[in-house]
Amino acid sequence: MSAPLAYALIATDLDGTLLRGDDTVSDRSRRALAAAGEAGARHLVVTGRPAPRVRPLLDELGYDGLAVCGQGAQLYDAGANRMEWSVTLDRELAEAALGKIEAEVGQVHAAVDQDGVEGLTLIEPGYEMPHPTLPAVRVPGRDVLWEEPISKVLLRHPKLADDELAAVARDAVGSLASVTMSGPGTVELQPCGVTKATGLALAAERLGLTAADTIAFGDMPNDIPMFLWAAHGVAMANAHGELKAVADQLTLSNEDDGIAVVLERLLRSRGRS
Repeated sequence: MSAPLAYALIATDLDGTLLRGDDTVSDRSRRALAAAGEAGARHLVVTGRPAPRVRPLLDELGYDGLAVCGQGAQLYDAGANRMEWSVTLDRELAEAALGKIEAEVGQVHAAVDQDGVEGLTLIEPGYEMPHPTLPAVRVPGRDVLWEEPISKVLLRHPKLADDELAAVARDAVGSLASVTMSGPGTVELQPCGVTKATGLALAAERLGLTAADTIAFGDMPNDIPMFLWAAHGVAMANAHGELKAVADQLTLSNEDDGIAVVLERLLRSRGRS
């Protein structure tokens, strides 16, 4: 009889991690996750995407459990299409934070993810979606962004690189919001103190699991809190340098089935009883 997998909870980011560049999951990765499930492990998606933008993908994967969405601001039940828990970013604080950033670097272009299972992604004039497959609604002006509760603000600058914009934003906003970078062209403002780690911890608690049970996979600085919380953090070959610096292990890229490589090794290494 095979021993259980070393980790009972497998937390995976999506973009740049489990997903290939065309937004698909390879057959090899699907098989590895299925085999890990048969060995008793739970797969938990932990993504920066808001629940409405991830729902079609989860449906295609046949994923019907809990998912941590919106950088930890949402705990979503995919099977029931129900938000189990969410926290919003105060819109007055968000607007003030944008003002402080623009006082330092000039005009930025902004978008917001609205709260809720039917929330929209709204983009103001000048903002271009970094991920063209994600739907968004262009609005006539910034004031419209604040009309409904939001989970986060997304920022782009016409000249500054992402790392530069994120560094300036952190200094400028202070405790008004948390600042993170989740992908190329994606600097984000979240509710203060909300990270992938806080969402992951909440989901793990509901599943009866702990940090010691968890292996986490990611590729960007927004995954750093998740790596620091989990027992073992695995960075993809294509990961940002800041994440690689705190990772316990490196694997192949998202295009080369890096998650599957690690899970297959864990499955092979199980002892026999």
